[in-house]
Amino acid sequence: MYENLKLFILPVLQLELSPDGAFLLPQKFVDGMVKYVELWSGSVKALMQVAPPSETYAVLDQKAFRAEDLPFEIEVVSYDTLSAEALSQAAVVLASADYQQNHISQLCRSVGVPCVYVTEYSLKTRKQIIAAQTRNPLLRWWRSRWETNQERERQQAIALAEGVQCNGTPTYAAYRDINPNPLLFFDTRTTADIVASDQEVEQRCQTLINEKMPLRLAFSGRLVAEKGADHLIDVAAELKRLGVPFQLFICGDGNLKNSMQRRIISGGLSDCVKLMGVLDFQQELVPFIKHNIDLFICCHRQGDPSCTYLETLACGVPILGYTNEAFVGVERQSKTGWVVPMNQPKLLAQQIAKLNVDRAALKVMALRSLAFARSHTFEQTFADRMTHLMQIALASAASLAVGIPIGIQLDSSAWVTAPLSVLEDLIPKTDRQFRPKPPSPC
Repeated sequence: MYENLKLFILPVLQLELSPDGAFLLPQKFVDGMVKYVELWSGSVKALMQVAPPSETYAVLDQKAFRAEDLPFEIEVVSYDTLSAEALSQAAVVLASADYQQNHISQLCRSVGVPCVYVTEYSLKTRKQIIAAQTRNPLLRWWRSRWETNQERERQQAIALAEGVQCNGTPTYAAYRDINPNPLLFFDTRTTADIVASDQEVEQRCQTLINEKMPLRLAFSGRLVAEKGADHLIDVAAELKRLGVPFQLFICGDGNLKNSMQRRIISGGLSDCVKLMGVLDFQQELVPFIKHNIDLFICCHRQGDPSCTYLETLACGVPILGYTNEAFVGVERQSKTGWVVPMNQPKLLAQQIAKLNVDRAALKVMALRSLAFARSHTFEQTFADRMTHLMQIALASAASLAVGIPIGIQLDSSAWVTAPLSVLEDLIPKTDRQFRPKPPSPC
């Protein structure tokens, strides 16, 4: 029956355990898992590894959750020792494109369970992250070569899977031709009810009329090298040198926070740059960006498909950023924002100076960003992804019902000859929009 339809999710995120046994998890992750539960009629289980203690990675918005308070199950596992039998009860397994999970599609294939990978970081982006984090040139070369070798294994794993969900255009371009069921999506936490209205943007943009009012700039995210957080201070210093009136609000935390604070003080920027700390996403960050910011500054040195892009556009705020491949993809898809060459903070400042004397362009881009954001809300994105998963689960069930091995593409006869009870038992009671349309037998 459909109540027993099981969705297994294997995230890259590793959980931490508090001394009293609670799970320490980012609120964003829990929100996403809750949405899976809402849209999947059966049960949902996350198979997660425990993270070793570390001070080098800042996880924002982390909170404690007790197992009994979560609407989904968490099973602590080791991906290295995970068996095919442990996955055999799933209707579909949603795995992550990560070196520790390259074998998951093979495990699934061995027990007749469809596997779908979620991809985020392209090979180019992974090498950019290495370059940003690794100072030793020999170590940097070795890690880059290792990633190149891993990419071959990743491609083999994705080619063996029944589907791939690509977060952002970089991995979609890389993998869409090697998998039979690719899906492009853009990660976001923004629900339809908190997307800015045209009226809110119009009201906020009233301050742009007065050219004596400072431009209100913002950044939110981890204050780490790969996010280019240190370049924000360079941008601010150049803007001050150029005489551009501005206020820069930096929201987030990370291992660069203290050095950034020292540079703000030593550079005489305390009057125009403020570190805001970590703001609650829905209650603090979104209202602040929506009502008080004219332009978002994105210094990301690599092309990870940050949810920041869509969440900022949903606030009706355009983005100025480096030409990393993820932001370039968003900029082209949304037809909003401005890009400058990578690692050129002075060019970011110069573009801001140009916008300071052409403030009408900020309003045009602000209003244009809303249309794109409204078609990529949290709800719509998840509905698209769940439809994709359900169609793959149904197709696999139909394949097995007529004796076709997993991985063989169905033709229309499979839908005609599969027992109706098999298909009906897999269709959710309350989510009939997920019922795929069988191909015409003609």
